[in-house]
Amino acid sequence: MRKTHFTILILIGVAMLAPAVQRDSPATIMNVESEFMQAAADRGSAGYMSYYAADAVELPDGGDAILGKDNIAPGMAFLDQGGKLTWTPQFSDLSGDLAYTYGTWVFTSKDKDKDGNPMTQSGKYTTIWKKQHDGSWKVVLDMGNSSKPRS
Repeated sequence: MRKTHFTILILIGVAMLAPAVQRDSPATIMNVESEFMQAAADRGSAGYMSYYAADAVELPDGGDAILGKDNIAPGMAFLDQGGKLTWTPQFSDLSGDLAYTYGTWVFTSKDKDKDGNPMTQSGKYTTIWKKQHDGSWKVVLDMGNSSKPRS
């Protein structure tokens, strides 16, 4: 009986010393979204693209799928030319190593065709995230569409 108690105490001690398994949650993904937007604000297209997986896919509004981070990156150059993209995630969920978010976005820039007046566009987006081997979350599929102005 004494051996059993000793064994149980040893097992409890080992369990208490073992590192806690950190489980991701929808809140984790919302935090990653926040960090993603801050990286874009701070570092432009390089910050934005740092959250994309190498094999990511972009599904642009009205355009063909763009395959691969290297092919997506040139389209984000507007973040280095005074354009500002912000987004508001409204929901996130995850299962295992995949997660998704959706929400709304707003893009502001200066009208190039006219006299440089401020221009604003808005829309909706969905992003699919995949947990990487190093524990980070990267965008593997991103899509958005424009909202029509309300009349």
